[in-house]
Amino acid sequence: MRSLGKQCRANQVQHNVPSAARIGAAVGRSCFQTRNRLAGSGSRHHASTILRAVAEAVQGESKELALYSVDPQLADHREHLDYRWNHYKWVKGNIEQAVGSLDDFAKGFESLGFVRKDGKTIYREWAPGAKAAALIGDFNNWECAWMQKDEWGVWSVELPDGPDGSPAIPHNSRVKIRMQAHGDWWCDRVPAWIKYATVPEGEMGAKYNGVYWDPPRGEKHLWRNRRPKRPSSLKIYEAHVGMSGEDEAVSTYAQFRDEVLPRIKKQGYTAIQLMAIQEHAYYASFGYHVTNPFAISSRSGTPEDLKSLIDAAHGMGLVVLLDVVHSHISSNADDGLAGFDMGQGQEANYFRSGEAGYHKQWDSRILNYGHWEVQRYLLSNLRYWLDEFQFDGFRFDGVTSMLYHHHGIDTAFSGHYHEYFGPQADVEACVYLMMANEVIHKLHPDAITIAEDVSGMPTLCRPVSEGGLGFDYRLNMAIPDTWIRLLKHVRDEDWEMMDLVNALCNRRYTEKTVAYAESHDQALVGDKTIAMWLFDAEMYTNMSTLNESTPVTERGMALHKMIRMVTMALGGEAWLNFMGNEFGHPEWLDFPREGNEWSHKHCRRQWSLVDTDHMRYHQLNEWDRAMMELDEKTGFLSSSTQWVTAIDQERQVLVAERGPLVFVWNWHPSEDYEGLKVAAPEPGKYKVVMDSDAWHVGGQGRVHWDGEHFTQPAEDGKFNERDQYFQVFAPSRTVVAYMKETEDMRQQQQQQQQSQSQSQDNAAASSGGRFSAYIQSRTPAAPAEGPYRNGSGSGNGNGNGSSSEGGRFAAYYKSREGGNSSSSNGAADNGAGYSSSGGDGGRFADIIKQRYSKR
Repeated sequence: MRSLGKQCRANQVQHNVPSAARIGAAVGRSCFQTRNRLAGSGSRHHASTILRAVAEAVQGESKELALYSVDPQLADHREHLDYRWNHYKWVKGNIEQAVGSLDDFAKGFESLGFVRKDGKTIYREWAPGAKAAALIGDFNNWECAWMQKDEWGVWSVELPDGPDGSPAIPHNSRVKIRMQAHGDWWCDRVPAWIKYATVPEGEMGAKYNGVYWDPPRGEKHLWRNRRPKRPSSLKIYEAHVGMSGEDEAVSTYAQFRDEVLPRIKKQGYTAIQLMAIQEHAYYASFGYHVTNPFAISSRSGTPEDLKSLIDAAHGMGLVVLLDVVHSHISSNADDGLAGFDMGQGQEANYFRSGEAGYHKQWDSRILNYGHWEVQRYLLSNLRYWLDEFQFDGFRFDGVTSMLYHHHGIDTAFSGHYHEYFGPQADVEACVYLMMANEVIHKLHPDAITIAEDVSGMPTLCRPVSEGGLGFDYRLNMAIPDTWIRLLKHVRDEDWEMMDLVNALCNRRYTEKTVAYAESHDQALVGDKTIAMWLFDAEMYTNMSTLNESTPVTERGMALHKMIRMVTMALGGEAWLNFMGNEFGHPEWLDFPREGNEWSHKHCRRQWSLVDTDHMRYHQLNEWDRAMMELDEKTGFLSSSTQWVTAIDQERQVLVAERGPLVFVWNWHPSEDYEGLKVAAPEPGKYKVVMDSDAWHVGGQGRVHWDGEHFTQPAEDGKFNERDQYFQVFAPSRTVVAYMKETEDMRQQQQQQQQSQSQSQDNAAASSGGRFSAYIQSRTPAAPAEGPYRNGSGSGNGNGNGSSSEGGRFAAYYKSREGGNSSSSNGAADNGAGYSSSGGDGGRFADIIKQRYSKR
């Protein structure tokens, strides 16, 4: 869910908290917390708790947080940061004194909710707002099994097993808690710790029921694969299981496991981020209005089905992240946690009171992060997903809303530190996030946590031990906003290169960032994806390569590739892509709702488009795969080496180094640059390792991969702050990646040349061979003279394709020789009627010849 901050400038006033007030506040909180509930184990050391709080507050006066050495500017906000740190230590200390450790505190699901012990089924629920409570369900014909309340507001009932040893509540049977409020009204609610909840099928407006989930041993999922280690390069595939199929229906966990996981693995991603897993009664909320935090979304299957999906992903070496929602809770009281607010004050409530407990833009409830039972509930929720489902980490949604009392609503973030630290900061929520990250990383050291934060709060991604909030990454949410603004309001020939670089590189380099050009936000109805902005109506009429390309599709193909590559190369230390955006999926996302007559037509992914080889969607998908492969081979994404060496507004050229690569972007819509000088980090010979103009990714084949680019000493000692440079041919609207040649590269090149030579010989009699021969006939016998030898010509669209590229294409099409193209999406593939006895390769060769003969 998008946070609500705005990228603009504002003036705010920093209010410092005096030390005396800070100590007094610590004592006050200590009294309140102890009175509310010091410990579940019954600890009563009120006085010692107060003394320790005071001692720690005083100790904070002299102790230096490591944050200040990482970023000296933070010292100007020492009062706030020390206060936050001491409050964290105080809260954590109370928990450790009462329970033993945060890890044990986060085992609430072992004592609350439904548990099995000593031949009994025990149900416990924290509901201090209830005057009376009873457990009802299928097991007792919905009659009341009355519960008892302890001094802490926890209701419980014990149900002995039957004479035959069977549990009192059968597996997969419906349950609810019936409660009487202090106003003497009654209500039935879904248990707060329920692990599964369902709604009657085909019953419009039906309410959810809790489901007691405890399958017999033979039906439980048996884990087969170990968790993978944290990937050295984090490339995230953001996915929604329910809309992951091509059919107009809700997809299942099993379908995703069998049909989508192999695609993600083949594409080269290293992590999956699953959205909409926590149960949410309103499907169109995209999973962000969670009703039952411990329950999996029943629309797509059972808990065992989800475990099978995660197990299979681990078997493929993929880590799986949960998009967890702790920033707010759905206000739907009938179906979810909000139903436990029966008018009691926040001292006995999951939620804050009054306006502080309501998010006016999301129409949802704000959790009471400073309360013992809420902390136990949320930390246990994280541990439950880690332990029971073997998730490898979390993407925390809506973190900006948690960090500030104003939730980011109508608030400007310009980067000035006073905007982050002061009375506007929600210290209780920050302390919860610190504890959450500590628990996660202690339980699973390789776990990954990502914060969705638009504000850019410093310390967000620094370790808790330093005084930070402990996240591993934050999402760089300004980047997709930048792209949409440019595509919507500025002609690409007028893009400011410096502004683009600033948007991509504007981040805290001591805190890691996830870069992305677009996510699910841009795909929702009412917005547009990058592909929709670029191709517009031609997404439906001209995405077949069997048709002549138009200026719109040529521009769209070129910019789609360039935008993704520059974002990945310069925007962060990790990469994220939303399911389908990698190949420019057409149309928007629109969940079934009354306004579209409950249709699933726009709530699916049309994989057939990318599976059809002659569709431009297939070519965009190949480019995305090439990006992932480039990082796999070079590790540029996670490299700390990043240097933009040339920002040429007149030519619209960017040159940047990332890891061992040198990228050259020519954004100009029509100008090609012959002999463009490129600063080189080291002397030697540089080779093309990636090229957006290659044939198989929808380009024009103007870059010669066999070219050799030798560096020359800079004439005046330095060229763009480097001692040497090499020269290249930079066609319009392309990005090319170069790398200094190594011995491994030379050996690989020899192997590829041998393989390509064999493929060309085998394809000589086929139409693929005709295509290869035609390309070779357009390639010069010898490379161009001079220090750069890229073998390329004029750059007017008739440039010389490389023989190696032609060989690769011939080999590719040879595998399809003799087959007929199959259109799998009707109107979108309007070239499907073209036929030729030579098969796809022959048709492609004939079309290319016709195009060149016209020029």
